Amino acid sequence: MLGDMTIQRLDHVGVVVDDLEAAIAFFVELGMELENAMPVEGRWVDRVARLDDVRVDIAMMRTPDGHGRLELTKFHTPTATSAEPENAPPNTLGIRNVMFAVDDIEDVLARLHTQGAELVGEVAQYEDSYRLCYVRGPEASSSHWPSSSAEAVVEMVGRPR
Repeated sequence: MLGDMTIQRLDHVGVVVDDLEAAIAFFVELGMELENAMPVEGRWVDRVARLDDVRVDIAMMRTPDGHGRLELTKFHTPTATSAEPENAPPNTLGIRNVMFAVDDIEDVLARLHTQGAELVGEVAQYEDSYRLCYVRGPEASSSHWPSSSAEAVVEMVGRPR
C-alpha cells in the first residue's frame, strides 16, 4: 500500500514571528542552521494566503541532521494577528510546541537564556527514558513570538541523568 501514499515527507513547520532576527538567533543558539532568508511578496502569495498585499520576510532554519526545517515568517503587510491570549497554557487548542532532541538540556537552557528564553515549568525526568522541558522564546513575554498559535514553546528532550 505504500504506493498509494500521497505524503512524501514533512517538509517544514511554519511559525509567524514579530522579531525575525531574534527568532533566528534563538534557533541558531538551539543548534539549527540558517538555510536561507528572503523577502516574499506578489500576487501568488496573496492567492495562497488569501490575504491582500502580503509582504513578508522568511528565514528557513534547518536541523543539523538536515531532516527537519522550520520556516520563520515576519509579516510586514498585513500585520500579524493573534488568535489567542499571550502565553496561552499548554492545553490550548492548536499547535502548541515543536520538539527538538538535544544532547544536554542544561547547556542548551543556559545558552537560550542569553537569547531571552524562559522555562515554562521545570525540567522533568520521565521514568528512566529521558528528561524534557518547555521553553518560551525571546518574544513570548513581550509580543507574539512565535505566534500564539505555536505558543513560543520549544519542547526539548534529552538523555536521562
